[in-house]
Amino acid sequence: MKTMTTTMHRFMGAAALLLLVAGGVRAQEARPLFDVESYDIEARVDPLSQTIEARAQVRLIPREDTTSLIFDLHNGLNVSSVTNAEGGELSATRYRQDFTVRVDLGLMPPQGQPLTLIFDYAGRLAGVEDSPVEGVGLASIAEQGAYLLYPGRWFPVNGFAADRFAANINITVPKEYKVLGSGIGVSETVDDGVRYSYEFSQPSFPGSVAIVMGDSLDVESEGITTSVYFNSASEELAREYGEATGEMVSFFSEKFGTPYSRSLTVVEVGDYAPNGYAAPGLIFLSPYGIGPALNRQVLGTQVAHQWWRSIVSPGNRNHLWLDDGLALYSALLEIEDYEGEEAFEAQLKATRVESLTYTDIPVGQAGRLPDFSPEINALAGAKGAMVCSMLRWVIGDDAFLETLKQWAARRAWTSAITADFQELAEEISSQDLQPFFLQWIDSINTPEFKQEYTIYRLGDGKGFRVLGKVNQDMDTFSMPVELMIETEGEPEYHRIDVRGLSSDFTVDAFGKPKRVVLDPKDRILRFDDSIRVLVAIRKGEQLVGLGYYNEALQEYQKALDISRYSSLAHYRIAEVFFLQNNYQSAANEFRESLNGDQEPTWTEVWAHIHLGKIFDVTGQRERAVNEYQLAIRTRDDTAAAQEEARKFLEKPYRRARRTERVY
Repeated sequence: MKTMTTTMHRFMGAAALLLLVAGGVRAQEARPLFDVESYDIEARVDPLSQTIEARAQVRLIPREDTTSLIFDLHNGLNVSSVTNAEGGELSATRYRQDFTVRVDLGLMPPQGQPLTLIFDYAGRLAGVEDSPVEGVGLASIAEQGAYLLYPGRWFPVNGFAADRFAANINITVPKEYKVLGSGIGVSETVDDGVRYSYEFSQPSFPGSVAIVMGDSLDVESEGITTSVYFNSASEELAREYGEATGEMVSFFSEKFGTPYSRSLTVVEVGDYAPNGYAAPGLIFLSPYGIGPALNRQVLGTQVAHQWWRSIVSPGNRNHLWLDDGLALYSALLEIEDYEGEEAFEAQLKATRVESLTYTDIPVGQAGRLPDFSPEINALAGAKGAMVCSMLRWVIGDDAFLETLKQWAARRAWTSAITADFQELAEEISSQDLQPFFLQWIDSINTPEFKQEYTIYRLGDGKGFRVLGKVNQDMDTFSMPVELMIETEGEPEYHRIDVRGLSSDFTVDAFGKPKRVVLDPKDRILRFDDSIRVLVAIRKGEQLVGLGYYNEALQEYQKALDISRYSSLAHYRIAEVFFLQNNYQSAANEFRESLNGDQEPTWTEVWAHIHLGKIFDVTGQRERAVNEYQLAIRTRDDTAAAQEEARKFLEKPYRRARRTERVY
């Protein structure tokens, strides 16, 4: 079975889960302050030998007195020389423990005056080997093609994700390959291949390229042409991605303004790459990000990065929610528009759970976390998206969308920080938002609401009055909260202010109240028992993705300690036992899942399918057939469950054979 939740990369190493401060981050924070204005890169890539030879001419401006400069560089690359514009040789020292190169300038250059350094370097880039992020393939060259992402530091990088730059990138490859990059591209035939040149004149992050074979599938949608280069996915799925990309570009352009390029290129990269990454005009998706069916959230997030990264980006890594959070919430806005409110709320619920899997530090300290780790995805991505969702509720749809549009327009081709975003939102909404940003960006606390209320009938047919009190555990909390009164007719909605530990409210209702529900649409990021169950399960899923089965079982047990009838918790425990070939325990837990609360509903069909597999491998074909038939009778086709059940109804399930070397 393909996992029902967002697939965790199997390549995430233990360091990505456990380390809060990476050595590279510490080195970056300690660097002299200088700005790179532009790169001029001349490279030759040989896919057969998986090698690259390059010269990078870096134009920069020192911002403080210093005689040394530090750059990030992939550990698979070796620097042969560093020279200045006059050809003078400079001393360069490699520090592989934090993926850096220190260049000693000799004399102190004048502040504010342009300086040019020329790096000659070469090496072999073979996937995850020597990657700046353990276990994650960010720069890979192979016979079938290559991808060189900016986070892979395949050229000397300063101020990762913060220092914007222009670039002229020239790459020569054998004639059977083509190079895809950001900006205006041209190509010319040379003696030993084809030289591709891409010029990007605006300060952004254009330092990612793909090297592909074959032609693209060009798909027109909403008057926009998207070029798709997929290797493992079907042409039908590639076409769906192309059509959806055009729809998303059109939607975001209407909401946020025109991007650098409305025509995007979508490229499939390797198994060990991130699910998705975006550069100006380019979107990179791994097979896991593409999935067996169109993943609108993953694709939408990367398309939104054409605004929230390419056009305006965070001033430093502590403000990454302005990149990852804005992009994720923009994807949810597109889902709301395309698939409707129900789909939007389902995605928002999953985002809420994800955001609460890591609560150790505030959103405003995201720079302490490793890139592409589950923690930074939860904090800067999911919680950042929840900040956007709550801000939308506080200031209203019109002011929120106008804030995003003006953020892209006024800050185009620059970087900015949270205080700048707050100032803009306050200007447009005419509200004081300091308490909001202190609560959700600078604090780690999450409220838990409890309420009590009394209902009175008003005389003379004037309806009813609800007198109530909201209690919560944060003395500094201050936000409007929605109140829903269920009546014999349509529900009535009210907006009340909740401030401090206890807040009284009085609301009138025309219909007779049956029940009063606080925050019915889960607009506020908060804890309750149902959320705690889902958070514990999500943490367990992350640990399974990392191969930590025992630790995952502990998290699943925490969920059962809160809700012993959680079908999802029992199902996830059964999955772990199944992976460990502990079939009796797995069967017991799948049965418990079937006898539980049936939330979510797909647990029923997949529990039957797994029970069928267990009976097949234990030689009980008749019982297996019965389970597959029960799965079909549910008519639930989540993750192609019906096809899976019919497949094993026709032919028994067999475990994959494992080959082991005998010594």
